[in-house]
Amino acid sequence: MKKSILAFLVLILWDVSIAAKEPTATAQSRTIVLGAGCFWGAEKAYAALPGVIDAVSGYAGGSGVMPTYRAISDRSNKMNPKNHAEVVEVTYDHNHISVQTLLESFFERHDPTQVNRQGNDIGSQYRSIILTTNPTQSTVALQVSTRYQELLTQAGYGKITTQISPLDVFYPAENYHQDYLVKNPDGYCPDHSTGVHFTQKEERKLDNSAIAQGPAIVVIEAQGYCPYCEKFKTEVANTYAGSIPMVFRTAAQLHDLEVATPTWATPTILFLRDGAEVFGNQGYMAADSFYRALGHFKLGDSEAYNIAFKKGTESRFCRQYEIFKDTPNGVFVDKLSGAALFDTQDRFDSGTGWLSFSKSVDNAVYERADHSFGMRRTEIRSASSDIHLGHVFPDGPRGQPRYCINATVLEFIPRRH
Repeated sequence: MKKSILAFLVLILWDVSIAAKEPTATAQSRTIVLGAGCFWGAEKAYAALPGVIDAVSGYAGGSGVMPTYRAISDRSNKMNPKNHAEVVEVTYDHNHISVQTLLESFFERHDPTQVNRQGNDIGSQYRSIILTTNPTQSTVALQVSTRYQELLTQAGYGKITTQISPLDVFYPAENYHQDYLVKNPDGYCPDHSTGVHFTQKEERKLDNSAIAQGPAIVVIEAQGYCPYCEKFKTEVANTYAGSIPMVFRTAAQLHDLEVATPTWATPTILFLRDGAEVFGNQGYMAADSFYRALGHFKLGDSEAYNIAFKKGTESRFCRQYEIFKDTPNGVFVDKLSGAALFDTQDRFDSGTGWLSFSKSVDNAVYERADHSFGMRRTEIRSASSDIHLGHVFPDGPRGQPRYCINATVLEFIPRRH
């Protein structure tokens, strides 16, 4: 047993010894080690910069603490000033990207005024730190830090706490941490940037006057890569075509808007009316959660909400039916998502007092068994927002189906000629 334990300890020490390495450089390449909080998002951001050759997550800047994720995250080291920091070793071609550009990106992508934390990530391992590998880097780091302090002060921020010192040794992190967001696209990726830039960017001059009037949906996204932002776009935003405008902003682009929800997590979805937040959701929203929230926002406590989310049924020959029954050439769309559901070419008068169609737009709806009220029916739901639309029956004209649809959850768009 003792021999087994000894062998195990030798293997651990061997793994650590081969993991520790000094940065190497060719005639064109240089390395610098940067710590800006959680290294997952930082690694992905640096790797995307033109001129960066490699980005490796790891640990550095400490002493007397094992360079492992478990050790630096242990409660006993949370506020240990000698703890290692989560860092990224950036190898770059100095002929294609300068250390100044790298450091400007470093400062812009996190809040260097926070002490031993970034947002909800608290501990000395999340401190802001620059570890240099040559004297030029040290000089440039001090110059860039001084310039950024002036910009932060003008923006109302406090003092920069970033440590700047020569690198002793860099320890690559465990394999599962490397390229984490590539292997786990839904992984944690907070945005702790201040929104203060070294150069005034055109995107920060966006005009918010249009979304300061009437209802609007504002999606706060990260300045860099954010997997949950991309997921929200793929699953919701890219197909959203509703009548309430949806716009994307960074946390620094919310001028002239009244926002109460914290904006550091991305994406954050805000529902605004006349420029003021009605309510918001901090973090990713799946399609069903988003459309239920949009239903509350757009429909409120109404018959339409009751039909959409509680499978209600409007009265026969209701007001909306009378408006829609003779509309000219066009399509009926989902009241929330804006997706096309039914075409006037397939509409017919069934005499029932509800809108009737012989078919739906391809792939726009789906069917589900409905045994409510002791009946056997087939429910029709929107494929995009999953709201209840009505039912389908086998008694349409010429043996076709009859889609019996609630007009209250539809909107009409005339066809352009």
